[in-house]
Amino acid sequence: MLAAFLKHWMPRSLYGRAALILLLPVLTLQLVVSVVFIQRHFEGVTAQMTRNVLIETQFLVGQINQAETLEDALKIGRDLGGALQIGVITPAPDNRGDQRVFYDLSGRVVSEILRDRLPGMESIDLRSDTRQVRVVVDTLWGRVELRLQRSRVSASNPHQLLVLMIFTGILMTMISFIFLRNQLRPIRRLARAADAFGKGRHANYHVAGAMEVRQAGAAFLDMRERIERQIEQRTLMLSGVSHDLRTPLTRLKLELSMMDDTPEAEAMLRDVRDMQRLVDEFLAFARGDALDDPVPTDLTALVKKVIEDMERSGHTVELETAVETGLIDVRPMAVTRALENLLGNAVRYGTCACVRIEMLSGAVRIRVEDDGPGIPAEKRIDALKPFNRLDPARNQNSTTGVGLGLAIASDIARKHGGRLQLGESARLGGLCADLVLAV
Repeated sequence: MLAAFLKHWMPRSLYGRAALILLLPVLTLQLVVSVVFIQRHFEGVTAQMTRNVLIETQFLVGQINQAETLEDALKIGRDLGGALQIGVITPAPDNRGDQRVFYDLSGRVVSEILRDRLPGMESIDLRSDTRQVRVVVDTLWGRVELRLQRSRVSASNPHQLLVLMIFTGILMTMISFIFLRNQLRPIRRLARAADAFGKGRHANYHVAGAMEVRQAGAAFLDMRERIERQIEQRTLMLSGVSHDLRTPLTRLKLELSMMDDTPEAEAMLRDVRDMQRLVDEFLAFARGDALDDPVPTDLTALVKKVIEDMERSGHTVELETAVETGLIDVRPMAVTRALENLLGNAVRYGTCACVRIEMLSGAVRIRVEDDGPGIPAEKRIDALKPFNRLDPARNQNSTTGVGLGLAIASDIARKHGGRLQLGESARLGGLCADLVLAV
């Protein structure tokens, strides 16, 4: 329970957690020192000084009470008060009760000691003049006001230590934040480079920072280089395979075209065309990384152009909602291919398609809906796998796809830091395909 509560309120970023680790000990130390300082200095020292002054005050009040006449009382207050450095004011002003500012911590101790041990005390004023203590005492000759210096009952400027401690803590925290920011900057650069690589972009990154960060950065560069080299080798290999396969296929097509028009020759020619189509689709899927580079592209205009091309081909495609996305870094040829595959599936299995462009938090969603039979929920994950055709019989004579359309679209979405989600269209009742691209 406690772990879940702390997890909910703890900072999510590394910078926030490091700052919390840095600030928590400093604040705890300052709090402990402040409590001890207030307990020992404010209360202990102030109580001792106040008790020393209390003895002189008690003696002065006692002498005034023992005077035989008012004149003697006034003379005692003037002479003895001057000797004890205690001012005696008669008659005392009106009693306004105890007065003290809220941050005067030592004044609370002074008030409690004088009120408990000074006979006849009516009120104490620590607010009118913070450099003086004004005590109103009821004597046998009337109410008198005793005034003495505040420095005699509490340490002068007791807040200096607290101010110095807080100022030093803030200064050292600021210096620590500067060092912390410098240590976290290489980690942020590494995170941005990894995020860009996950979206199919190549961000410049050089190893820097602490030893552990350098090790992680070097491992990332090695991993990125191996993946890029593997993709390049795969593309080169498949290009060679394309060249080697297309030559005999072309020769077979030429030889079959020169044969007599017999059912056997027509069937063989159809098989050759299917083989050609399979090879082209497979190579297009394998060369998905090499289609083009990310460039600033008006995604809304790109989607409209793809829809216009589909409509010119005789298909019914409706653009329901299209927000202006502005220029976004995407691979235009790859996104075009993904949309063509999604729309091609929509019009192949349904009679019409509906497209919607929406802006999400940090992403753009292109939704393609159709009125076809859709894909059952238990088969949607398999539908995104390469060469996975949902036709139960997998009839090679059918003109349906080769099972790469959704796989290519999903692969392109992942290379843009997004995803392809399949669901059920609430409007048309068929398949709902969401192509989400990170921006």
